[in-house]
This record gives sequence, C-alpha cells and structure tokens, in this order.
Amino acid sequence: MDKNQLDVVLQSGGGPAPVIDYAYGDGNSGGGSPALPAVAGYPSISVPAGFIAGMPVSIFLFGRAWSEPTLLRIAFAFEQATKGRRPPQFLPTISPGF
Repeated sequence: MDKNQLDVVLQSGGGPAPVIDYAYGDGNSGGGSPALPAVAGYPSISVPAGFIAGMPVSIFLFGRAWSEPTLLRIAFAFEQATKGRRPPQFLPTISPGF
C-alpha cells in the first residue's frame, strides 16, 4: 500500500443474492468476502454500491492496520457520492415452479 500510495483496497462484494431454493435454502451466495483481511488483522467494511436486477450489491473496502478512521471516512464518502442505498421493500414470493 505504501509503494502505490493507497489508503484502501476495494473489492467487489460479489453479485446479487441468488433466489432461495425451497429445498436447499440459500446455500452459498459466493462473491467477495472480507475474511482474508480480517484474519490478517486489517479492518474492512461493506458499503452499498447499487442494484442489479433490483437486488442490492456491495463493495468491500480494506484498510491498513489501525486505519479505521480513514476507512470509515472513505466508505462514507463513497456511500454519499453513489447513493447506492434504497429503503427495503417487501416483494411478493415467486412461484417455486414445481
């Protein structure tokens, strides 16, 4: 991070959540994960980044150790600039198809 003068690293939060399977549940939705930075002791935060086909998607921001104030400031600025958050909605259940 020093070499490239980075304050944070951005990673995709993955795609939107899958439709829940009636027999097997939601399973593993895949996508990004802050697990590696967390294990290494680095702070991370998930930030709303918009919608794909009506489903929310996010990004993860990772910072250096003890950089929480900078990480929160950048996450807040991203969220304010993109307006990637909407109030939750109750959507009708889809037909299981069987």
